[in-house]
Amino acid sequence: MAIDIYTDGGCRPNPGPGGWGVVILGLNEAPLELSGSEDEATNNRMELRAAIEALRALEQPQEIDLHTDSQYVRQGITSWLQGWKRRGWRTAAGDAVQNRDLWQELEAELERHEVRWHWVKGHAGNRWNERADELATDAMPRVTGLVDDPGAVHIVLAVAYSGKMKRGAWAAALRFEEREKEISGLVEGATPNQMHILGAALALEALKRPMRAHLYTTSDYLKDGATSWLSGWRSRGWTTREGKPVSNKEAWQRLERQIERNQLTWHVEKTDDAFDEMNEVKTTAREILGVPVKTKRAKKKG
Repeated sequence: MAIDIYTDGGCRPNPGPGGWGVVILGLNEAPLELSGSEDEATNNRMELRAAIEALRALEQPQEIDLHTDSQYVRQGITSWLQGWKRRGWRTAAGDAVQNRDLWQELEAELERHEVRWHWVKGHAGNRWNERADELATDAMPRVTGLVDDPGAVHIVLAVAYSGKMKRGAWAAALRFEEREKEISGLVEGATPNQMHILGAALALEALKRPMRAHLYTTSDYLKDGATSWLSGWRSRGWTTREGKPVSNKEAWQRLERQIERNQLTWHVEKTDDAFDEMNEVKTTAREILGVPVKTKRAKKKG
């Protein structure tokens, strides 16, 4: 009888501190959960590491259905690996294969098992994919506060939304060297997700020239859309993989222009464990919106 394995991995920022998570079903009565981290990694390396450690954890050869939301991992194993090896670990373009060490580790583990590979859409409600993502996220070494990057602008973004009033507010603190300013605004009829996208676009539009920038947000949707989904949407004529129109198309296109203009690194903070600057900007957004302001503040870290 086959067992099911769900794997996930990622970094914040990418590259940067990374984590991986695994859920193994059918081996025992209860799901077996594994996770780990690295101080310096990439999204792809963490996805590969998750698959390697999942297979390595199995003492006996197994028949496995392995589910990953990484097309890089699935395509690498099922379509690219043999060609890389024939060409001496070179791509079709003649470049050295990235992450060769991990591909070789994964290939060695696959010799012990019979594995069927399945792609599952991330952040789409699949219970075990979501759990693997949680394990990976929780395992990531925490980097709180503004990163040390002289010469870059730091943008701390927060939004607030009122369903009753059908309006949202955004606020951002921009810090460049010793200078700092706050900008904010109200948007009528916007959804919470639209507020995050528009807030990021408007904050970046405030930059007078193209810059290296770090943007700090609490929205995985914003970060994943900007770094993982945007290029695919554009190549498919602003439709999803399922052929449906992309939600918030105009807001994403506005943000895309700023992503192309600036050298941007994304940082996602946990809402309940954000650093002080993030909480202060969140308070500003709530004040602009006219909703009660929470007085509890996170401990200063970093």
